[in-house]
Amino acid sequence: MEPVGVTAVAPSAEASQGPVWPQSKCPWGAPKNTTISCSLSDVMSEQLAKELQLEEENAAFPEEVSVVEGPFITGENSDTSSDLMLAQMLQMEFDREYDAQLRREEKKFNGDSKVSISFENYRKVHPFEDSDSSEDEVDWQDTQHDPYRADKPTTTPKKGFIGKGKDITTKHDEVVCGRKNTARMENFAPEFQVGDGIGMDLKLSNHVFNALKQHAYSEERRSARLHEKKEHSTAEKAVDPKTRLLLYKMVNSGMLETITGCISTGKESVVFHANGGSLGDDAVPVPSECAIKVFKTTLNEFKNRDKYIKDDYRFKDRFSKLNPRKIIRMWAEKEMHNLTRMRKAGIPCPQVVTLKKHVLVMSFIGQDQVPAPKLKEVKLNSEDMKKAYYQVLHMMQQLYKECSLVHADLSEYNMLWHGGQVWLIDVSQSVEPTHPHGLEFLFRDCRNVSQFFQKNGISEALSDRELFSAVSGLNFTADNEADFLAEIEALEKINEDHVQNHGKKVSSFSNDDESPPIFCNK
Repeated sequence: MEPVGVTAVAPSAEASQGPVWPQSKCPWGAPKNTTISCSLSDVMSEQLAKELQLEEENAAFPEEVSVVEGPFITGENSDTSSDLMLAQMLQMEFDREYDAQLRREEKKFNGDSKVSISFENYRKVHPFEDSDSSEDEVDWQDTQHDPYRADKPTTTPKKGFIGKGKDITTKHDEVVCGRKNTARMENFAPEFQVGDGIGMDLKLSNHVFNALKQHAYSEERRSARLHEKKEHSTAEKAVDPKTRLLLYKMVNSGMLETITGCISTGKESVVFHANGGSLGDDAVPVPSECAIKVFKTTLNEFKNRDKYIKDDYRFKDRFSKLNPRKIIRMWAEKEMHNLTRMRKAGIPCPQVVTLKKHVLVMSFIGQDQVPAPKLKEVKLNSEDMKKAYYQVLHMMQQLYKECSLVHADLSEYNMLWHGGQVWLIDVSQSVEPTHPHGLEFLFRDCRNVSQFFQKNGISEALSDRELFSAVSGLNFTADNEADFLAEIEALEKINEDHVQNHGKKVSSFSNDDESPPIFCNK
């Protein structure tokens, strides 16, 4: 649109017809010969108002002023007699109100968050078009460069240096290397908090960076080990997800009704109490109270269990030192077979219900969720203590001769007193007498039993060597303990040589009622 010239005209006789507008330049001007029919009072009042207005304009603007129309139309530089201009003015006002509402919504949505969402693309009037916005205000979100964001260090070209003459800078420059090391910290694991070192223009030396890098890798490996231990290993009074799933399946199948809680913890297992259910009409009835023995899947607390398995002829071919989980399952299976042998011989011990991987379910020795006390904890009178001694002696002989087993960890801590008799538990480490260390384990059991009952005033208690001879039927002529142990080792060597020379024959004893031969010196 061409600029419109506005000229101040002095009052004249034809003032009643209004100011004179050139027809060619003002298309919306009133026709010259147009007559307006109105009353005399209306004409006089309108004429007087125009004369007063023209006098004021002449006093303020004595010369002709040309008004150039800007990109935005306002009420100060336009005539409101056109519908188009009125519509544009209203639309502009509507756009500004819409943008103001959009700003309020944006502020409410972002709040105090460090990460903000911008509605700039939805605005009708942008900051550089809005006359109300300050010229000094800059929205850094609309710019490609943020002055408040630190620049990452530039890479050194292949030639290894930048600059010329005295301003040359090599890739080994202390400042350049320090900034590069700071930027490389962003490659550490997310769990390792490094902070905004680039923004602070931090310069790390190679020594410090290497130390931080090694520490970050160590922390990452440590967290991975902790996560693996949490997911794949049983902890004290707790079970891992796989063990928990096995227990859920036992409850859902109806074999167990409820699992009440933990009753005992040890270096190799955790024992829980449960109420028994049923396995079916044709199956063996489940005891009303059961004990669930969960073997720990970590070997940190009991690392020497492999010596009880690798030389046992029943598990020698299946032993794998490189797979701890297999060792643990074999350990649970070993206790199940040993309990089965003892149960057939009539030795008081828990009855096996089922075995699922490293979870062994057996009958509960106790009553009303209260486990039977250990022989170490119970206080017995002299008659009951003497009765307990002869029961232990008889069970040791049965275990050795009828079951062909050596407990290998027999003490007052692995014997329970319930119903007026002694019960044997924890037989997972029990081995056969043909084991390379079977007789040593038997002598250790005899020493523990003899010392315990002698301390409790049982005068009939045999010494460790006498008890060993009474249980095994072996007669050694040694006068002291050192010679006695030497004879035991010599006999074990003979048994070991026999097992190695007749391995197939010995390993063929698969039935629990059968046992490999034992060679003794007469």
